[in-house]
Amino acid sequence: MMLISHRGNLVGPNPERENSQSYIQEALDKGFDVEIDVWVIENKIYLGHDTPQYNIEEIWLQLHNKHLWIHCKNINAVNYFSSKLKLFNYFWHETDTITLTSLNYIWAYPGKQPIKNSIAVMPEINNDNINECIGICSDYIQNYKK
Repeated sequence: MMLISHRGNLVGPNPERENSQSYIQEALDKGFDVEIDVWVIENKIYLGHDTPQYNIEEIWLQLHNKHLWIHCKNINAVNYFSSKLKLFNYFWHETDTITLTSLNYIWAYPGKQPIKNSIAVMPEINNDNINECIGICSDYIQNYKK
């Protein structure tokens, strides 16, 4: 089962640190994949959920590309990552039941499980059945580690 930290969170939301490079790195260093929110503005890459907050270099993303799930927050981010030839696992979604990531993973909106071979996002919100999932993305991902 893939365990994916939501924005770097391990044991609950931490809005002051979410999506910061240091917070994400801490989750990566503990062996988790991380879903990150990414904006591209004037060819500069930023992390941040509601707004672009933290400038980040592509080289850092490349170093961790096998463990990052990039949620594109604007169309420029989609265009940017789509030009990178499968180097990154990225996606766009809002309230869709599911979306496919660029590496063909099924990313499922909270409350839509069970969906076979999907990534369950925040399954604790709706007490989702995760028996068919191949991964979980959560603010409380440490709770799913066995």
